[in-house]
Amino acid sequence: MDYNFREIEKKWQEYWIQNNTYKVTEDNNKPKYYVLDMFPYPSGAGLHVGHPLGYIASDIYSRFKRLKGFNVLHPMGYDAYGLPAEQYAIQTGQHPAITTQNNINRYKEQLDKIGFCYDWSREIRTCDPKYYKWTQWAFIQMFNHYYDNSLQKARPITELIKKFEQNGTSNIQAACSEELNFTADEWKVMDEKEKQKTLLNYRIAYLGDTMVNWCPQLGTVLANDEVSEGVSVRGGYPVEQKVMRQWCLRVSAYAQRLLDGLSTIDWTDSLKETQKNWIGRSEGAEMKFKVVNSDIEFTIFTTRADTIFGVTFMVLAPESEYVKQVTTPDQQKAVEEYLESIKHRTERERLMDKSVSGVFSGAYAINPLNNEKIPIWISDYVLAGYGTGAIMAVPAHDSRDYAFAKHFNLPIIPLIEGCDVSKESFDAKEGKMINSCGNGLNLNGLEVKEAIAKTKQFIKEKNIGRVKVNYRLRDAIFSRQRYWGEPFPVYYKDDMPYMLDENQLPLLLPEIDKFLPTEKGEPPLGRAKNWKFRDHFPLELCTMPGFAGSSAYYIRYMDPHNNNELVSKSINEYWRNVDLYIGGTEHATGHLIYSRFWNKFLYDIGIVCEEEPFKKLVNQGMIQGRSNFVYRIKDTNTFVSLNLKNNYETTPIHVDVNIVNNDILDIEAFKKWRPEFNTAQFILEDGKYICGWAVEKMSKSMFNVVNPDDIVERYGADTLRLYEMFLGPLEQSKPWDTNGIDGVHRFLKKLWNLFFDNNNLAVKNNEPTKEELKSLHKLIKKVSWDIENFSFNTSISAFMICVNELSTLKSRNKHVLENLLILLTPFAPHISEELWHQIGNVSTICDAQWPILNENYLKEISVNYAISFNGKARFNLEFSTSASKEDIEKEVLNHPLSAKWIDGKTPKKIIIVPNKIVNIVL
Repeated sequence: MDYNFREIEKKWQEYWIQNNTYKVTEDNNKPKYYVLDMFPYPSGAGLHVGHPLGYIASDIYSRFKRLKGFNVLHPMGYDAYGLPAEQYAIQTGQHPAITTQNNINRYKEQLDKIGFCYDWSREIRTCDPKYYKWTQWAFIQMFNHYYDNSLQKARPITELIKKFEQNGTSNIQAACSEELNFTADEWKVMDEKEKQKTLLNYRIAYLGDTMVNWCPQLGTVLANDEVSEGVSVRGGYPVEQKVMRQWCLRVSAYAQRLLDGLSTIDWTDSLKETQKNWIGRSEGAEMKFKVVNSDIEFTIFTTRADTIFGVTFMVLAPESEYVKQVTTPDQQKAVEEYLESIKHRTERERLMDKSVSGVFSGAYAINPLNNEKIPIWISDYVLAGYGTGAIMAVPAHDSRDYAFAKHFNLPIIPLIEGCDVSKESFDAKEGKMINSCGNGLNLNGLEVKEAIAKTKQFIKEKNIGRVKVNYRLRDAIFSRQRYWGEPFPVYYKDDMPYMLDENQLPLLLPEIDKFLPTEKGEPPLGRAKNWKFRDHFPLELCTMPGFAGSSAYYIRYMDPHNNNELVSKSINEYWRNVDLYIGGTEHATGHLIYSRFWNKFLYDIGIVCEEEPFKKLVNQGMIQGRSNFVYRIKDTNTFVSLNLKNNYETTPIHVDVNIVNNDILDIEAFKKWRPEFNTAQFILEDGKYICGWAVEKMSKSMFNVVNPDDIVERYGADTLRLYEMFLGPLEQSKPWDTNGIDGVHRFLKKLWNLFFDNNNLAVKNNEPTKEELKSLHKLIKKVSWDIENFSFNTSISAFMICVNELSTLKSRNKHVLENLLILLTPFAPHISEELWHQIGNVSTICDAQWPILNENYLKEISVNYAISFNGKARFNLEFSTSASKEDIEKEVLNHPLSAKWIDGKTPKKIIIVPNKIVNIVL
């Protein structure tokens, strides 16, 4: 009986669907385990072989946990909103809903062919109104809450209003955009608009003026990861920095909790460090600097207040509101020209680029510690969102300040005894202070740590500033000037935002005639007819960003058909949170930060029972492309094989890897590939055309994209699954190389042949031998450990070794082969299910029990020793593991084969290396 993988895989995929094999419900009699893949965006290109890597890993782990007796939730859905679908709609006029649906159908078809154990009854799509109703609902909750710093949690905005009515802002500990001061009486006399404007300063979802990446040609704000080198990743259009009124989420209020939570979850140290750096906690002081001949006073934040006497200039971020206020008339033109020159640079590019640029504002500030006049400059190496958007520059002890001072010939004052700042700045974390005395503060002679503490105390006592903890983490910009996104449940009355009632959700995305901004420059929703609430209040024209729908999707999977609440309390308390999350490192600072924030907010308001959404997170590496090249002889249409190309002047050309097998070109397919190659001539070696190769990014332009459908059609889904895991460690990037896939396919055929003899089932119920049990339990131990530790590639090797051993033993034992199939099921479910039924089982192998390891079968009862004479091995003998040295010595000396080598001599010494060698020295 041949291994017909096409029939087998189709048969069992249909069986699993018809029998709801992967449908899961809450079961209090079983321990739960929630495995999740990062939400995929269904692109028009479909999957290539790199995409399923993480999905296969999560599928293996899900099946393993089910076999271990867990109730496993393993859902899948689609992050269906986004700019690519909208841009395609603009280009073609086709509604994004249609292209998105087509893309989803294509993705699901491809995923199903690979045999994943997803519970498709729980599928969600972010563009489905039944789903985004709860995204809109969550936004309303954030609008209706503020963050209480004293309680360290979100509280209803109605509580804050009561505090204002009783005491104004006195003793208010609330996260806010700016510090406000008013009395209860002043609050009470405010009109409705003034009150709503004041509350926006405290709401977790609020409207604020913020610096954004604005792309005029796309007509929308872009996230940092959608911009590269001043242009949009999508389309390559210019992007500029612009202050706009945007919806924002007060993520910064949760900064400390986001930091603290990292110690409670099982993530890699590198990923935790990335998040810590992104959150960027720093302890320091805020100080006030007055501008000369002006009432203007601005605040700076510094972690090194002790360096105040080394300040020789100030720097404002280009976006700072103070730029216009302090720029003098004679410097106005220069400042405007500078601002224009840097407006296309994103914050990320400004942080990474070490080049120096800036312009003098014409104004000066007063150093509050020594009354020195300090010039105020403007430079894009200072960011508006970190601290206060202004810095005191200490060039002697900061590398970027040093580079700026050298470039513009500004003073550099060393503050540490014995430091040399003639060529570079000096890292001043320790040492004795110098040049640090004035206005009643003397730091000279103190160690750095002592100086920092003394300066903080001084500025606090003299009311020059305050001690403060600062965070780099920014509030999330939540508005997008696009069509294809979740509508905000917001209407405007007297230019102030109000929320729809929850019973009016979902607010559906309206139909529009085209997907471009209006002629007035409004977002595309400005084209919608009667886009108003109660016929006269205008609705919000922006839509939510891509991360809106993906920030809490893992919660909705728990209870996807609940029309009354995001998730029921009992169901959430059963599934609690994600036990294993698998996805790429590219989401370390975006999705993972926002999801953790979103979950903590829902935890605060009692919707979810766990504060952290993802207990364990594993990042899979990337599968890179393995490109192939043909070599065209210059000025001809003749191609020369790889090992002969040095005899000619050639040009390498990328060739479609799908017409290359083991680096051998299919010449006829190549001629049909492109018209210009139809008449190509070839110089071969040994009758073959050998292609060159290189590891590159998998890309259409390099013709190295491999469609998993093609692999499944040629080798089967089980071969694809095994091979992707066999390529290397899950967390590492590795090249796709079809050259090795034949070996994995041969392994499955060899496994198949263990069960059959001349097309007849040959499995027997006889007693297994010790050798068979040893081989099986060695595999149980290895695969069990490997799966728990995500070392899937070494499991594949272990399977190959075991099958080879059983083939050598001519094993047909049902007990051994049955357990081998259970172990293989997570990796190759189709062939395992088929053989499981072939040997007489009637229920699915998915519900089998994971084999129990018996270490006794792994114990060696005898050891093979090499018998050497004067260091040269001559023969081997088997000894019991319990044999003593004396017993081994006696048997070796008396063995007939020893007589030849001893040749009547008396041994000088007998050396026994336990479990390895006996060496007789003559």
